[in-house]
Amino acid sequence: MRIVLLGAPGAGKGTQCKRIVEKYGLLHLSSGDILRQERAAGSTLGQKAQKYMDSGALVPDEVIVEMMAGVIKKAPQAGFVLDGFPRTVNQAEKLDKSLACNDKKIDAILNLKVDDQMVAQRITGRRSCPKCGAVYHVENLRPKVEGICDKDGTKLTQRPDDSLEVVTNRLKAYHQQTEPVVDYYKKNNTVYDIDADKDIDEVSALLFKNLSALAEGRGN
Repeated sequence: MRIVLLGAPGAGKGTQCKRIVEKYGLLHLSSGDILRQERAAGSTLGQKAQKYMDSGALVPDEVIVEMMAGVIKKAPQAGFVLDGFPRTVNQAEKLDKSLACNDKKIDAILNLKVDDQMVAQRITGRRSCPKCGAVYHVENLRPKVEGICDKDGTKLTQRPDDSLEVVTNRLKAYHQQTEPVVDYYKKNNTVYDIDADKDIDEVSALLFKNLSALAEGRGN
């Protein structure tokens, strides 16, 4: 299956992607993670993306499309879940053209819907381990020792793009540029609207229900 997971920042895309790939054996392709890896490595793409990411703005289409096209080509036959891409209608169109060249297409779009206020609470409360990348939350995913990573004992930090100012900018950009992607896909693809305000396990159950039905319909 080739899946696109859409939703505002903080809607839970990363968490749900991990659960989906474990259950169905798909590859998790997170544009945010890949961009951060490129930035940390000091690559040309990473340097181009850094100034946009730090301010909360969306990375320009030409940069993100070039990067994601490369990793999609390496995806296994079982399929993948795209997390954070495409973020604009232009990106979606370019993705469709790229897949069509190989007689492939996106099978389904999972649209995680969540309230803006909930998004702000989720993101500003996140704390990350600068060493291993583990993510925690000050309210609903606390480490065993406050402020310390469970895995390696490193002091947790708040990423620059998790501040309230940056979150506000990201939400504005999302509503202006990414919400129209859902309407674009509804014209020719199967779109599942999922209430992501619910408990994490409830959201997973809704996703699994739809994906299992999709897999059965494809003869898997």
